[in-house]
Amino acid sequence: MNRLRSAWDFAYDFVVGDDWRGAVTVVLALALTALFVHLAHVNAWWLLPVGVVAALGWSLRRAVR
Repeated sequence: MNRLRSAWDFAYDFVVGDDWRGAVTVVLALALTALFVHLAHVNAWWLLPVGVVAALGWSLRRAVR
């Protein structure tokens, strides 16, 4: 059980890190990409990089303030 807890703590720290808002933005971009591809049959591969760049810009803007 201790190894499972350690693995969970590592994964949480790796994904979320210091900025939970950035992680949420990337997860939302993943979800929107999946919805567009599977439900609307749109070639939406470009949406994920745009979401990641937006999350990075948003995070950097908050950090510089």
